[in-house]
Amino acid sequence: MEAIEPAYGTGPLLAIAVGAVAVLLFLVMKVRLHAFVSLTLVSLLVAVATRIPADEIVPTMLDGFGDTLASVALLVGLGVMIGRLMEVTGGAAVLANTLIRAFGEQRAPLALGVASLLFGFPIFFDAGLIVMLPIVFSVARRLGGSVLLYALPVAGAFAVMHAFVPPHPGPVAATGLIGADMGATLVVGLLLAVPTWYLASYLFALFTGRRLQLPVPDDVLGDGTAHDDPPRLSTVLAILLLPMLLIFGNTGLTTLSTIGAVDGDAAWVRVLVLLGQTPVALLITAITAMVVLGRGRHPRQRIEQISNEALGPVCSIILITGAGGMFGGVLRAGGIGEALAHSLESTGLPVIVAAFVVATALRVAQGSATVALTTTAALIAPTVAATSGLSTLDLSLIVIAIACGSTVLSHVNDSGFWLVGRFLGMDVRTTLRTWTVMETLIGVIGFGFAFLLSLVL
Repeated sequence: MEAIEPAYGTGPLLAIAVGAVAVLLFLVMKVRLHAFVSLTLVSLLVAVATRIPADEIVPTMLDGFGDTLASVALLVGLGVMIGRLMEVTGGAAVLANTLIRAFGEQRAPLALGVASLLFGFPIFFDAGLIVMLPIVFSVARRLGGSVLLYALPVAGAFAVMHAFVPPHPGPVAATGLIGADMGATLVVGLLLAVPTWYLASYLFALFTGRRLQLPVPDDVLGDGTAHDDPPRLSTVLAILLLPMLLIFGNTGLTTLSTIGAVDGDAAWVRVLVLLGQTPVALLITAITAMVVLGRGRHPRQRIEQISNEALGPVCSIILITGAGGMFGGVLRAGGIGEALAHSLESTGLPVIVAAFVVATALRVAQGSATVALTTTAALIAPTVAATSGLSTLDLSLIVIAIACGSTVLSHVNDSGFWLVGRFLGMDVRTTLRTWTVMETLIGVIGFGFAFLLSLVL
């Protein structure tokens, strides 16, 4: 669409932006209006307030919504299918039990955390936690000690992967809104996720689990036993590694082509680059998982049913991220994005720091990491576009900074707070001392890594 001349100066536009965020928080927190509806309504109000021509309002909203869904829906849908297939066939149990045997019982928390990091690539936080908790409880009963010693590394691993690594909806949405490269964001997210998890989750779990004795809850989700015919460990690892290898191949060949090490026009290079595009890589992996995991275990009708059931719970997340893109499109079209960019430039605050601060404020205020992440990405995107000299790596680090801000200080207005507290049998005070502290450490340490890399590289 053609650019629309802003109707107001910087001051009024920033006031509209502040008012829009305040109204959004009021609708989500006080009115309890669904985030998708709230974002759509606020987008419409902002379009009217910034005096976008009436005949351009709906097209502007739809452009932002459609552009975001184009990058989000495919990745999230395919990713959750892979995760659900791994869950139903017992892949998580195979991976966890094998790692415990390999690491030894003394390092069982480390083994469970590593298993969750691997399994957390395709599966969402809440689903992954529910799958792994029966295994956690079984190991805790067998080895003894506080359940926190075993549960926090698992919960932290899924939280880190969910925040840092595509194809999870948060980083996918932020990558699309910021204009970062999906492959580069995947690589950077993985590189930062592991040390962040080790420091903020695993070491914290060792510290807390030995000082706060919490018994294994009686009300558990299962017995932690393996399925009757689980897949081989090699099969589980192959499916988990397949999309990463394809995407890494794309990123590596693209880089080599840029520096002239390989011929970018060669047929084999173009084919491998295509196969390593994130949607194509996940499509290949999803089909592979359906064929390999279903063979001899489930008929084709059951595989179709499993895949279909996996999509239902993520529809809301996909729509919310799309609405966040709509909000960002309206902010850009109305001139608010440029006004915010000029304001940040005048303060001298680096974009990556501003992204973390804004995401943190929104996270604390309304609880939803998805809303905080998509709203922040929408607000920061015009500033990123107006900032010269940002490399591909810089854009990916900004995405990570937003993800870190949307992770910190999980408290009573966050569904994850209650999910973890309920399943582990913790009261509110104990959940604040454990889960909230760990989430804050993840966000702060992860941002510290991202910020240092932005200064060094």
